[in-house]
Amino acid sequence: MKPKSCRAASFVLKAPARPRGQNQAGAAGLPQFETHMTIARIIEPAAAALDQTLASHRRVGIWLAVVALALFLPGFFTLQPMDRDEPRFAQATKQMLETGDAVAIRFQDEARNKKPVGIYWMQAAVVGAAEKLGLPNARTTIWLYRFVSLLGAVSAVLLTYWAALPFVSRRHAFIAALLFASTALIGVEARLAKTDAVMTATVVACMGALARIYLASRKPGGRGLALPFVFWTAIGVGLLVKGPITPMIPVFTAIVLGIKDRSARWLGDTRPLAGVIWALALVVPWFVLIMVATKGAFLADSVGGDMLGKVGAGQESHGAPPGTYLLAFWATAWPMAPFAALAAPIVWRLRRDPPVAFLLAWLVPAWIMFEAVPTKLPHYVLPLYPAIAILCAVGIERGCLALDRRWARPVLLLVPGIALILVALSAGLSVWSQHIPGTAAFAAMPFLLWLALHLARDIGREKLETSIIGSVALAGLCYILIYSGLLTSGPFDPFRVSPRLAEARRLISATVPGCPSLSAASAGYHEPSLVFLVGTDLLLTEGKGAAQFIQAEPCRMAFVDIREEPAFKAALSSPSSVSLADRITGINLNGGRRLDIGIYVLKASQP
Repeated sequence: MKPKSCRAASFVLKAPARPRGQNQAGAAGLPQFETHMTIARIIEPAAAALDQTLASHRRVGIWLAVVALALFLPGFFTLQPMDRDEPRFAQATKQMLETGDAVAIRFQDEARNKKPVGIYWMQAAVVGAAEKLGLPNARTTIWLYRFVSLLGAVSAVLLTYWAALPFVSRRHAFIAALLFASTALIGVEARLAKTDAVMTATVVACMGALARIYLASRKPGGRGLALPFVFWTAIGVGLLVKGPITPMIPVFTAIVLGIKDRSARWLGDTRPLAGVIWALALVVPWFVLIMVATKGAFLADSVGGDMLGKVGAGQESHGAPPGTYLLAFWATAWPMAPFAALAAPIVWRLRRDPPVAFLLAWLVPAWIMFEAVPTKLPHYVLPLYPAIAILCAVGIERGCLALDRRWARPVLLLVPGIALILVALSAGLSVWSQHIPGTAAFAAMPFLLWLALHLARDIGREKLETSIIGSVALAGLCYILIYSGLLTSGPFDPFRVSPRLAEARRLISATVPGCPSLSAASAGYHEPSLVFLVGTDLLLTEGKGAAQFIQAEPCRMAFVDIREEPAFKAALSSPSSVSLADRITGINLNGGRRLDIGIYVLKASQP
């Protein structure tokens, strides 16, 4: 079926004229990038490399992986455990390694029955392998737990390219994957030891297979088993990683397409009976074990407490009205969002075209559901961003975007505009904190500023592909500034409370003879990152409990927030037996509350 094109195209991609004798190397039949504008001249080497890259899928995959790693790695190794979800996942994995129990999921003594076990198994495999290879302090090295998310994010980028191929050419599938890789939200999830990057990869694999099955059903020919295997395996892994989200999206898609086509016979090509059996075979063994281990509490907590709690009300103070995701999209999907806005008119015009209809069925019903649910967190809509990136690529390939609209250029200016705002904020934060950003961020800032200013001048006035390449490069510089500068260097030091407390415990323990490691309690500061860094046996209590803990045995210490100090001191049976060893001040990463924490040690434990 020949894809529909725009009428009265407002922007047409054409191969630029080249002087006679200029090298015409590149993939056959693929247009080359213009190079007469300033940004285009800067991007020319990347454009030439792209033309050679497109010669094979293997080269495309290598380059996409390289670009994705360049976007995701700044700050990956140096970011502290980011409260609260990340250290909760990491601590539960650490306890699996400590206890050898690979079935039950616990945070200290509390059952953590909100999510399935898949992500914990993956993290435990990485950390366990690192320990066997001799990496010191592997269990408290947070980037090892993040490695699974990094792999999931890179896989999601590569799978976006694969999923786009039924809809667009190889060149534009590459552009779709670039747009998705550069978005702020996938970059955040690549750096956090959570479920969402891996879950997104399972959704894209599932939808890429389903798209091929759906579009192939409209043509004569035999149906193989490879695509159904990919589809149902992705669903099974997705169920193990984050429960119903992975199967929910293709179910919504199939319902919408069935209504549109007045037929769902094509779903038979997914081999549903064998596929469901295979997907359940991946999930059911662990599910039976966890139901036995928890006496049914896992189902009650995960479905009744977590999932239905989010549907019924704004859980954990994360309630927000419908439209929140659409508003947040301009930040979480930057720099893709402006290009998506330009593609929206053509996408709407072609909504009945089968490829576009499939992508809209992937995107729209799930988006509406997420907007309707009271609980809203930015990462919930991440599995829908690859569909948006592919729709952008469809708009570009079909020859028209809304560049002739009055609002087009102001919208495109959001790409460099947000980058310039980040530069201004980073400069202001550096002045306020009296700290200079890290070396990498300091070096990236002038290039970022220069590229943003030139892109602001040229964006929308040159070939759109060139603007996209420039936007991806600009995003990469911004992520260096944010993750290698602001969040891991001087300006962020006030927020590094848990790492500084853990380091203080280590230093104080080293001075106490006969006490290789002081046991600790924390009164008034209960962040999961502190449990992860200090140890599973950390007692989270209040002032009175900390006083009782520290006096019960030698080799003990207590972290006491200033608000709990009066109760702590009042509960001491012998105040003179406890001394203040240090004070840590800062700002809580959650909520922004100022902290002043005293570190108290039993004098009998001191040298």
